[in-house]
Amino acid sequence: MKKAFITEEGKTAVTAYYERILESLSVSYEQLLLPTQYGDTFALISGKAHGQTVILLHGSSMNSAMWIDDIQTLSHYYRVIALDIPGEPGKSDERQLSFESDDYAYWLSEVLSLLKIGKAFLVGNSLGGWIALKFSILYPECVEKAVLLAPAGIGSQNPEFAVRAMQLLPKGDTGVTELFTEINGGTAIPKDRLEYQKLITSVFNARQEIIPLFTDEDLKKLSMPCMILLGEKDIMIQSQETKERAVRFISHCTVRQYPEKGHSLVGMEQEILHFLQDT
Repeated sequence: MKKAFITEEGKTAVTAYYERILESLSVSYEQLLLPTQYGDTFALISGKAHGQTVILLHGSSMNSAMWIDDIQTLSHYYRVIALDIPGEPGKSDERQLSFESDDYAYWLSEVLSLLKIGKAFLVGNSLGGWIALKFSILYPECVEKAVLLAPAGIGSQNPEFAVRAMQLLPKGDTGVTELFTEINGGTAIPKDRLEYQKLITSVFNARQEIIPLFTDEDLKKLSMPCMILLGEKDIMIQSQETKERAVRFISHCTVRQYPEKGHSLVGMEQEILHFLQDT
């Protein structure tokens, strides 16, 4: 079982950068480590203590820092809990769980139980979207609504992305910048976010496995309202296939495509908020 970080020094550097990012939060928050059977899980908690709960699940090669802007917005209306997924470059246990098992769903179920949450809104990006789907299929009674940003598991992963990454990453800093710009739909990434992503790339044991697709029957089990946000310039996930399968097999599903966006869907907090509040 691989671990998230290549070295302890790399882990320390990523954690230190994370703490600097938290300084930009203008809302109060607490940080918890939850003991699960999969090791400690880090949770960043903010917002209304007794309000409805929104669980934020980040994408691979990232951590809960990606949700800073969303936390700023959503915490005025909800109890917001951003989790670091095990095996990813955050503060949770470093061991990477198998995509071929139900462990990620069991992990999230245990986290919700520890936090005494019976039902929640789920918001997941990429890998986090896949985990949100996995959990929603197995525990539909625990999900109020699901918001999925460029989720893995509905449309196929683009095999050309791996080729493109192998072409660009050996070029050093310039190649990494170009790769993440392409992931972002061809739009330049803010400098601080790009530098953090570069740091993570240099110290993280990136996962090479293909994330499994959900079957048609799996998707038909999703009974809760779902919203899927897709970038038409996504070079990692087949967004058109995602849309077509979602519309066909998920009974209560809204799909929104953005022609100018890629796989990196940030700045979507107002769209998320409107969907969560829509009755």
